[in-house]
Amino acid sequence: MYDLIVIGGGPAGLTATIYGIRKRLNVLLITRDLGGKTNFRLALPWVEDYQVIRGLEVVNKFKSELEYLEFARHMEPVDKVTRQKDEFIVHTRGGGELLTKAIIVATGTKQQRLNVPGEKEYMMRGLCYSALSYSPLFIDRTVAVIGDGELAQRSIAELATVAKHATLICPAEHLIRSSHTEKLRAAQNVTILEGHQVIEVKGDEYAKSLVVRDRQGKISELTAEGTFVEMALVPNSQIVSEIVALDEQKRIIIDCGNHTSVPGIFAAGDVTNTYAEQVLVAVGEGAKASLSAVDYLLSLP
Repeated sequence: MYDLIVIGGGPAGLTATIYGIRKRLNVLLITRDLGGKTNFRLALPWVEDYQVIRGLEVVNKFKSELEYLEFARHMEPVDKVTRQKDEFIVHTRGGGELLTKAIIVATGTKQQRLNVPGEKEYMMRGLCYSALSYSPLFIDRTVAVIGDGELAQRSIAELATVAKHATLICPAEHLIRSSHTEKLRAAQNVTILEGHQVIEVKGDEYAKSLVVRDRQGKISELTAEGTFVEMALVPNSQIVSEIVALDEQKRIIIDCGNHTSVPGIFAAGDVTNTYAEQVLVAVGEGAKASLSAVDYLLSLP
């Protein structure tokens, strides 16, 4: 029986686990890898590491500690979580069943990808999936964002404040209306290509251009110094979807203390309905979730 099981080894999960260990809990982190999205960093020919605030120092410190503390981690995916009275069973991919008094879900999200030639080759080399993390690097540069929803429009609105020119490639016939739509249509340095599909990513050492097809089937090539795929974030919440409350986007609903709708289950990071998909935000959320879990465990008979 564990006091606390943390599911997910990204920034939120690593932080939550280290906080739990330092509170002298019997903690186990279950994850397929350590580091999560911090293992992927956008490389650009004009950018040095010191120019980017990544939060990597904190995450890498926690990651190194967990690599050393083998007893506190189990490297395997989790298939589901079930409830047994006031305790929980974590079912792992290999058939394991681990009993715990409390759980922190920090499983993050999956990025919806283009699945076109060149995407895999240039991933994190001029092409990535988080414009909000890297937009300050594109002062007076040309950029492209692929997507049509709120996330894509929010991303290109921020990029347009610094970029020389920003192009929004919208796969849908018409841009989905959001709080940014009218401002984007009026911006002098923004081009919106509605009903356009990206069919290939091209470049040399870095991604340099996108091959796109319009509604009529005409193919053209668009150059960009940076490309961001912002089509959707899919929360990895399915392991608790039958237990805790989710919002319309399938994110785990939490309060300011990272409590879910079920006492004893907490959640942190991008899998939740918290604000902003950022490493440093996830680190803070992981700390809060762990502190809330400690309070919960202290309240048990």
